[in-house]
Parts: sequence; structure tokens; C-alpha cells
Amino acid sequence: MRVLQILLVVCAVLITAACSTTVTGKAGTWKAPSYPAREYRIQPGDQLDVKFFYNPELNEQLVVRSDGRITLQLINDIVAAGLTPSELTASLTRAYSGELSNPKVAVIVRVSVGDRVYVDGEVNRAGLVQLVGPTTVLQSIAQAGGMKESARSGEVIVLRRGDDSKISVIALNMDDALNGHDVGQDMLLRPNDIVYVPRSAISNINVWVDQYIRKNVPVPIGLGYTVN
Repeated sequence: MRVLQILLVVCAVLITAACSTTVTGKAGTWKAPSYPAREYRIQPGDQLDVKFFYNPELNEQLVVRSDGRITLQLINDIVAAGLTPSELTASLTRAYSGELSNPKVAVIVRVSVGDRVYVDGEVNRAGLVQLVGPTTVLQSIAQAGGMKESARSGEVIVLRRGDDSKISVIALNMDDALNGHDVGQDMLLRPNDIVYVPRSAISNINVWVDQYIRKNVPVPIGLGYTVN
């Protein structure tokens, strides 16, 4: 039985690896959704390459400070966190227009701290998991060493912070994903999602989420959430 479960996990991971894969099961035909096409926003801790096409002596490789700013030659500190690379490029172009006759700037995010999720609960290696391309819930759990024997795979929770700073709570049944009843349960993750694999049944999901968010997740007290 254990060997069969492992084989099913491997099959599920391979199936969901390609976004265009179509799977036919008892639930009908399901096509994996495309990866969220949202432009990345720079965060403190990101490593940036700032390149000047006509003034290579000004090229910089730097890390966004905890206050969200970066320091460059010839100009004052400038806010980078919260901007997309294209928005920061435009901001730098304006800032350097008074110093250079024809500033042509490119901003490249070399190392991103935001492309990761946190996997917690009944997994063998709880912690941060780096997102390398489209990653599903089962794939993130596999990178965290897989589920423990004590895991409730039918009640996996994904906590997701929206653009309005509210936390959405998504309850997923990984058993249905593994046995092919509902492969869509193995959803694609977004950066900064939290995947929680519980040990025991969650009888009151609202109470559990309230306690988990307030005691374990570093978000402001009073932050709202919705349960899906």
C-alpha cells in the first residue's frame, strides 16, 4: 500500500508539472490553469542589477535595503520596493535625466526573495520552498520532504494574501488529487503562499485559521480573511 501511494504521488507530480497538460479522470477532463501572469514587484532583500547602456561605469549590483530603498551613484536614495522592474526603470530614467544627456537604464531582478512559499505542519522538512517555475501544492510538499504518516492529506490548507492584504483560506483535498477524483485540488501556488498540512481533523476551520494567523503568521493583528 505504501509503495502504491508513493507511485501515485510521483504520477501526480509529473502530471501537474506542465501547465498545458490535460488529465482525464472520474471528475471528467481537467486542464491545469496557467501560472498567474502578474508582473513581479520588488521586495526588500531582492538583489538587483542596474545597467546603463551608454554609461557602463554606473552599472551597479545591489540589494534592496530593509527600508525598501536603493543607493546609486549621482542620485539620492530611491524607493525600489513595491515597484515592478519596469516601474523602477522608469523612475531611474527620470532621476538620471538631470545628470545624463540620454539615460538608458535596465533593471534586472537577479535574486528574488519573493519567489517562495512556506510549507508547515505534518511534513518532514517544514520551511521555505523556492518556486522554480509553476509549482503545485503537492510539488511543494514533496520539496518539503513529503507528508508524515500522521498527516491529514484530505484537509490541506493554503493561506494566500491578496492585493488588498486580506488572507484567503483555501481548503484542499490531496487524497482526491492523488486518486484522480479531482486533480484540480492540486492547485498552482503563488509566491508567499503558506501550505499547511494538519495532523488532526480541523472541526472549526474559522477558529483554526484565526489562531494560526494570529499566533504563527507575521501579519498585522486584525487582518481579515475569507474561507474558500
